[in-house]
Amino acid sequence: MGFFPLFAHAGCPSDDIEQCKFTKSGRAAAPLNETIEARVGYFAITLNNSVRAEMTVAEHAALYRFNFPQALTNVKSSPLILADLTDLSESRSNASIHVDNVTGRIIGSGNFGPSFGIGTYNAFFCTDFSGASIRDTGIFVNIRPGPGIDHVDVFPDGVNPSGIPAGAWSRFEAPANGQILARVGVSFISVEQACSNAEKELPDFDFDGTVESVEKSWDLKLSSVEVDASAVDEELQTVFWSGLYRTLISPQDYTGENPYWDSGLKYYDSFYCIWDSFRSIHPLITLVDPVAQTEMVASLIDIYNHVGKLPDCRMTFDKGFTQGGSNADIVLADAWLKNLTGDIDWEKAYEAVISDAEEEPPIWSVEGRGSLHSWHEYGFIPTDDFDYVGVGAHTRSISRTVEYAYDDFCIAEMARGMGKSDDIGKYFARSHGWKNMFKADQTSAINGTDTGFVGFLQPRFMNMTWGFEDPIFCSELLNFTSCYLNPNGGETYESPSWLYTWFVPGDMATLIDTLGGPDVFVNRLDYFHEYPIIYMGNEPSFLTVFLYHFAGRPALSAKRAHSYIPSQFNTSLNGIPGNDDSGAMGSFSTLAMMGTFPNPGQNVYFITPPFFAEVKLKNGVTGKTATIRNINFDPTYNAIYIQSATMDGEPYTKNWMDHGFFTEGKTLELTLGATESDWGTRYDDLPPSLSTGGPPKGLRDM
Repeated sequence: MGFFPLFAHAGCPSDDIEQCKFTKSGRAAAPLNETIEARVGYFAITLNNSVRAEMTVAEHAALYRFNFPQALTNVKSSPLILADLTDLSESRSNASIHVDNVTGRIIGSGNFGPSFGIGTYNAFFCTDFSGASIRDTGIFVNIRPGPGIDHVDVFPDGVNPSGIPAGAWSRFEAPANGQILARVGVSFISVEQACSNAEKELPDFDFDGTVESVEKSWDLKLSSVEVDASAVDEELQTVFWSGLYRTLISPQDYTGENPYWDSGLKYYDSFYCIWDSFRSIHPLITLVDPVAQTEMVASLIDIYNHVGKLPDCRMTFDKGFTQGGSNADIVLADAWLKNLTGDIDWEKAYEAVISDAEEEPPIWSVEGRGSLHSWHEYGFIPTDDFDYVGVGAHTRSISRTVEYAYDDFCIAEMARGMGKSDDIGKYFARSHGWKNMFKADQTSAINGTDTGFVGFLQPRFMNMTWGFEDPIFCSELLNFTSCYLNPNGGETYESPSWLYTWFVPGDMATLIDTLGGPDVFVNRLDYFHEYPIIYMGNEPSFLTVFLYHFAGRPALSAKRAHSYIPSQFNTSLNGIPGNDDSGAMGSFSTLAMMGTFPNPGQNVYFITPPFFAEVKLKNGVTGKTATIRNINFDPTYNAIYIQSATMDGEPYTKNWMDHGFFTEGKTLELTLGATESDWGTRYDDLPPSLSTGGPPKGLRDM
């Protein structure tokens, strides 16, 4: 989270403490990029001050190994390590720090702001050292050190919100082997718990042993997935495994560190944000670690019990900003349909999603939904909406409408499965709300040339008249950075109407008919990807790669996936196309390469050939292993089109499958060829839509 950083000096110039630099700007040292080393559980870098820092981790603590040069011009070998009361975003308000003059232990705390939300949180740390004798200690305030002073408090000064720079330091005699270890425990409860965390988890300052332990932990976590990577390019293997690794970093288990409640359940934090993660992160965790996903779902419901709403974004116990709909509804529906079991109170879960659908909170910018009166009355969010119930950014009327529609679709699925007969029709009906913003005669031009495609989502007013927003607005073609949460933002969020017009995951069959039929739909989807209007660095783009399945052209989904991997997902410096703060980019590439991309919130997985000869997934609940095997696998990826398929030895023609494939440990064999075939193209082979007989039932209904 970027708080309480450490910084190491090899020594102070002329051995004068006053000549050491303490502030961020003063002490800044450039990294030597060729020295960077990163692997699971380990990171190392050398700065141009000749200090090399190695880092590893435990659950609630970190261990640093600082390597100091034996000789520097005009610098005595007397390392100084400082702890700074700051964070990356300069959000600190009150803070304090104390250094023990005998042991060199540095403890402290601070109050910080979350990275994407409202409120504040308290954090505590405890740093101990090993490897050299203490020479002296002190604090620093602004640019000046205070030798011998053991404590300082800082507060906002009315000018600088974070107050002045401040921290503490310990200076050492020359270490015999040139190394000093720093062990840092963290907690959100107290300094005492931070120290206890470090002492329990890293009692012996064993750096190499800790790295080995982390590697074993990750080996176990990743062991649910097995691939036959014979002849597969090493770069693609790196893309695959690093994507899975990043997916599993967050949400994070904060059990025992919640300062507000302890209900006896696991507490997860860093749902950052569900608008990103419902699309591919949570579905992937459901496949590779269903136990953790079950705990996360239970934690979301527990948050509802204590806060009153499901979060759409949450970090460090604070409410994060809602980017569109109430997307925890989709995560809960996904878990219900896939029969996740454990400490999940499904009646309470249903109560929570109904609260999202029916009860507008006072501040809907951080939870629930706004404009519910209009949503219920008009079936869309008017651009000039009159909302006197709650407050939030009155923007994103198009994207909020389609997200509310899909949220309600997912609630209807839960209602059907749970026997809530009075709600089924109501919420499925509301899921059609996207139609109310579809302007059938709206055209789109790029650089003054008509694209030839007609019909796009457009702003609409309370009097039922239409507004206008260029369908490419908020794409890289026009005002790319104009559609965020700012008060004057556009009517879509982070993507153009061109993209949001595709977002009807519950009834793609109706959308295809609305846009002119399968051929027009495919041509339009090709144009969207190839112009390109799409920006693959943003999560709403993910599903569009696989929408060809609904038009009976699953081969084109496979082709499209290969057009982005590895062209945009690779090991270069630009090898992640967008911000992977949540792990969404990694989950997209991993799922696409496994050949089993989900339609999140439904019991549907699109089938495309894996990027490997074989992929196996072991279910953490049933213990059974599902296998997807390519016959005639071609590592040059010329033969990426399914010619025929079998499921457990029987012919299989559907271009999708359900979650039972994984829980029951079935085997899917895909015979590949270099040309598109008629496999998966028949009407009966297509993924279900609401208008073609309803969505597929969940495992609980079967």
